[in-house]
Formats: sequence, structure tokens, C-alpha cells
Amino acid sequence: MLNLTTPIPGGGGSNGSGCQPVSILLGVVILLPIPTIILGLLGNIVALWIFCFKLKAWNPNNLFLFNLVIADFLVLMSLPLRIDDFLRSHWVFGDGLCSISLFLMFSNRSASMALMTVLAIYRYFKVVHPHHWFSLMTKRQAAYMLVFVWLLVISLWVPILTNNHTEVRGNRTRCLYFTCSSHFILVAMHRILTVLEFIIPMAILLFCTIRISSFLRERQMGKPEKVRKAMRVCTAIVVVFMVCFFPNMLTTIGMWVIHSYCMEDCATFKILTKLTFVALGLNFLNSALDPIVYVFSSSMFRKALCSSLPHFLRCGQDTGDAEKTASSTESQSTTQQQL
Repeated sequence: MLNLTTPIPGGGGSNGSGCQPVSILLGVVILLPIPTIILGLLGNIVALWIFCFKLKAWNPNNLFLFNLVIADFLVLMSLPLRIDDFLRSHWVFGDGLCSISLFLMFSNRSASMALMTVLAIYRYFKVVHPHHWFSLMTKRQAAYMLVFVWLLVISLWVPILTNNHTEVRGNRTRCLYFTCSSHFILVAMHRILTVLEFIIPMAILLFCTIRISSFLRERQMGKPEKVRKAMRVCTAIVVVFMVCFFPNMLTTIGMWVIHSYCMEDCATFKILTKLTFVALGLNFLNSALDPIVYVFSSSMFRKALCSSLPHFLRCGQDTGDAEKTASSTESQSTTQQQL
């Protein structure tokens, strides 16, 4: 039985106030959106194929997108273990793989948020400050930035790898997010991190989106089509944030409040626990929605994708033009293409 229990300070099988533990199979949460997850896997495979074999020119924007693909594959690697566990109703892979699967799930969430935020910031500088060093960064500078992002994400979730996450109850072993022996500091750190890693990037995204829109209108570049093209990247990222990460942030705050002030309200505790599992399930949809970000974020990726489709599915453009665009050099990527 694969079960993510809610953070319960003080250990024990309840929430610390005599409430019965709420047990929900994580497999159910995963299998409910399984068609979307399959589409996400296919979408990321296609994206990886295009990045590796179709794009001849690389720029910082495409490097950021490629790392987003890698982040999605990390969480998809953990799904077979979770599906097997759901079918067996028993975790048979040991504590090591349990910790690794949890690490992949939560580090993917943080990496996706960080990379999409970097994409939005990069788009902001390209539009509003085209002569700033950030908008003119080289591929090497972008690579250094990506190394920093990955090191930051790994350092935030390393504690998962250093703690035991398997617990034996009866004759079954469960892979738990928090066990009865989990330290309250680990629980508090998780709650704080879950809230901050959503609020801070979301504030940056909103700033970039509003600033780009106002800049284009002030410079009389506010034709509807131009505004839509410039805004679609930030809009797509905001939609992904709201759908995949906002519910999890809300349920985390709710559990935090009920453990702090409403310890005797078992009914609310059970409702929030169930909503927490659903919110965690929505995190997996991030991997399915990210291909939309790839299409909106890179004209080279979009045209390379169109050139790879059958002729009757081409995106309204000539095949030769698409292939030429896909194989163009980095120096041909202008600010107008970014818009």
C-alpha cells in the first residue's frame, strides 16, 4: 500500500488529537488522471526527440526548456514503482527506492517551478530590457545558471533521502511521506518550503506578465496579435502554476492551520487530508502540461515540431520554411522572434 500520510507532529497513528488516520491509496490519485499522464509522457518524449535531433541551433531559452523536459522525466521515472505498488497493495522496493521516488516527485515540482520562473524572467528581459546582460546571456552563462538551479533544488529536498520513509503495519509495508518517527522540524520545513516555493515564483510571474503588457502598450506595440504573442509564455506558465501547484499550497496551509489551532476538529482534518492527496495528484499533471509551455516558449521548437508532422497536420507553414527555421543558427534569433 503506497500511502502519503499528512505531516503529523508528535508521531503516532493519528493527528495528535485522537483522530483516526486517513488512509488513501496514492495509486488511486495517480491512476485517476492516467490518460493525461500518458499524454504527458508522449509529449515529453516528442519534445526530447525534437530537442536532441531536430533543433540545430541552441540558445538560452531552449536550454531552459530542455532542462524542464529533464525535470519532467525525473518524476515520470518514479511512476512505474508507484503503479506497481498500487497493484500489489504493498511496497516491495525497500526504503532506498521509496526515498528516491519521493525525492524525484518533490524535486521535480521545485525544479519545474524554478525553471518556469527563469523562463518568465528571461522573456521579461528580452521584451522590456533587450540590452540587459540577462537577455544577452551566452549559452555558457545559461548553463551556469541551470547548474545553480539544480543545486538549489537538490539541496532543498536532500533531507528526504536521509530519512526513513517505509513503515510496516501488520503484514504490509508502506512508503510514507511522513512516518510516525518523522521529526517535527522536517515537517515544518516541508510546509514552509511548499508555501514559499509557490508564492515567490508566482509573484515574479505576475510582475513579469503585467510589466510586459504595460511596456508593449506604452511603446505603442499594443496590437492585439503582438500582445498575445508576447504574453502567451507567461500566461501558459501562470495557468500551469494555478492548476498544478496552487491547490497543494492551499491544502498545506490548511493542514498547518488545523494542526496549530483546531486539533480537535477531526472532520475538517479528514477533509483536508483527502484534499491534500488530490492536490499532490495534480502535481503530476505538471509533466503533462509542460509540453504546452515548450510550444508557446520557442518559435524554433514550434516550427521544428510542425516540420516533423505529416503534411496534412502542418501548422499552416511551408515545409522548407519550417526546416530552415529549425536549422537556423543562434545569431538569427532576434528579439522579434522572442516576442
